[in-house]
Amino acid sequence: MRHLYLLPLFSLLVACSPPDRNERSLIASEMEASLNAVLDNWYPRSIDRDSGGFYSTFTYDFQLQGPQDKMIVTQARQVWTNAKASLSHPNERRFKEGAAHGFQFLRDKMWDPLNGGFYTLVSRSGKHKEGDLVKTAYGNAFGIYALAAYYDATRDTAALNLAKEAFMWLENHSHDPVEKGYFQHLTMDGTPIRRDSTAASTAETGYKDQNSSIHLLEAFTELYRVWPDALVRERLQELLLLIRDTITTEKGYLTLFLEPDWTPVSFRDSTEEVILKHHNLDHVSFGHDVETAYLMLEASETLGLENDERTETIAKRMVDHALANGWDDSVGGFYDEGYYFKDKPGLTIIRDTKNWWAQAEGLNSLLLMSEKYPADDHRYFEHFVKLWDYVNTYLVDHDHGDWYAGGLDKEPDQKTALKGHIWKATYHHYRGMTNCIDRLQE
Repeated sequence: MRHLYLLPLFSLLVACSPPDRNERSLIASEMEASLNAVLDNWYPRSIDRDSGGFYSTFTYDFQLQGPQDKMIVTQARQVWTNAKASLSHPNERRFKEGAAHGFQFLRDKMWDPLNGGFYTLVSRSGKHKEGDLVKTAYGNAFGIYALAAYYDATRDTAALNLAKEAFMWLENHSHDPVEKGYFQHLTMDGTPIRRDSTAASTAETGYKDQNSSIHLLEAFTELYRVWPDALVRERLQELLLLIRDTITTEKGYLTLFLEPDWTPVSFRDSTEEVILKHHNLDHVSFGHDVETAYLMLEASETLGLENDERTETIAKRMVDHALANGWDDSVGGFYDEGYYFKDKPGLTIIRDTKNWWAQAEGLNSLLLMSEKYPADDHRYFEHFVKLWDYVNTYLVDHDHGDWYAGGLDKEPDQKTALKGHIWKATYHHYRGMTNCIDRLQE
């Protein structure tokens, strides 16, 4: 019987012991298989050889569907993925060719030759859509992100020059010289769109926001690596501080939308009915929180900030908050949305679905945290393993390839839903898996 007293000690030692190399190797192998299935299904299938750029919309079994309009975000993300894959797969011509093909469409069709800046939406052939009257900082950020990555992979100075032009277009039109940060919505000529009484209460018009801010941070990080310009550095630091110290709350989650002077847009004093009506403007987005933790650390490292304890602390707090409040303890995975109601204790999950991109970003950040804080009580590696098991069970389509848009445990209809669409291509899970594979194999 006395041997039973050793069990708690043994369990503690197991919990505190470093991850087993065999387990790391196994997960890396599984991720590589999933990553290859993603790449093999998308490329070269998504390359539109007739009209340029990339197809976006595919059925669950990868059949083309719909008119195939082309959005700057999707087109840029596919250029970025191909550029990165061309570096990791130097013997496969399809990625270098795909990146070049996509770059040409960005340059020749998505860029506005009259006013500058990237269009948001064009037709399949590249004609600007008449109903598309708004340019965005978010879309232009992804244009820069793609161009910088393409230049890094090819040293094509035309790509770097266009990235510089896009950066300066944002500087001259979107950047707020008074309150700092960037205006998200712009007219065709680059004039920031101000919010007025005609805007619906649920509309995003005229607000600054976390989403464009974190992706500008991401884009400027990529750009600064290949063009260490003083102004790029200044804007990158500015965004890092704004996101870390203003947009992120004390609890460790992002404020989604803010007034131009950075006053949070909040409906917390309203009724639950009003809050839920406006949830698109005001909720806790666990996926964005874990993604931002990584993007801030990446920006800090790229800037060469040594002993950046403040960024480390806030990044960790964001992941910890997501684990404590947005994690499904039963099968794993991060929920989509939560809310702090005034008359309810703690945080309430208001949308318990689990989209694919949040899980991809979660894998990346959990593994990163497990290496930074291996003995932490949050057991990051244990959660990472459980999240990968969730992804492999409920998100990876082992029959037709790629990932479903949402976990089948909550949305079984995703099994036959679109596998690709204008908001879903390859960027999130490509980055999440490649970063994890690299770390697991170190």
